[in-house]
Amino acid sequence: MFKLVLSDIDILKNSIPIVSEIIDEANLVVDKSGISLLAPDRTMVSVVDLKILPTAFDSFDVSSDTALGLNMANLTAILKRVKSSDKLHLEYDSGKLVLKAVGRGVRTFSLPLIEVKSEKPPIDQLKFPVRIEVESSIIEEGIADAEVIGDSVFLEAEPSVFRMHAKGDVSSAHLELKQGDSGLLGVHAPERAKSQYPLDYLKKMIKAAKLAPQTVVEFGKDYPMRLDFRQVDKLQMRFILAPRVSEE
Repeated sequence: MFKLVLSDIDILKNSIPIVSEIIDEANLVVDKSGISLLAPDRTMVSVVDLKILPTAFDSFDVSSDTALGLNMANLTAILKRVKSSDKLHLEYDSGKLVLKAVGRGVRTFSLPLIEVKSEKPPIDQLKFPVRIEVESSIIEEGIADAEVIGDSVFLEAEPSVFRMHAKGDVSSAHLELKQGDSGLLGVHAPERAKSQYPLDYLKKMIKAAKLAPQTVVEFGKDYPMRLDFRQVDKLQMRFILAPRVSEE
């Protein structure tokens, strides 16, 4: 079982609500390597891969591995009641996840565990030919621009160039960054690649920009995308998103 203490509450307050927008129910695994969650959404269009490291916690005491089947919306509702100034204690007790918020007094919440059956998606098999390192705010802007135009966005890369663009019946939006431009930190694109992705998922995923000022975007020609957000020694939050088949 486990007993955890966390002062940096925003790690959970800023990550779990994003998970809950994409995933209804999931197994939150607590083991000596940290807290992890790997789950697809119901439509199998996207995957959320979250890892919170032991070094993010004030105290991380784990005696045995535990899989916590949880309703993400219910967990999010509890975390919204926890103040950023509180110290959060988490432990397993009699089939429930118990959360104690210690601040102005002690407030205790318990969340019943549920059975969650889901196979782990084979995301390790994905090999991404394109890797873009960029400031998270740029991806936010590209998604917001595309949303004005339509319901999807194209990502395109070639050696030293990264583009995001959307096209409607009469309007379009286009963002281009070249190696050396402010905000573009690195481009690995051996050859031209282009793929289209749904904005309804990306709008949820890019909320993880609040967790990390930089992100890594990986994709390929008509291939899944991976967004990777990291806080050193604290957490890693990654998303996999299936492409839309493009007629372009």
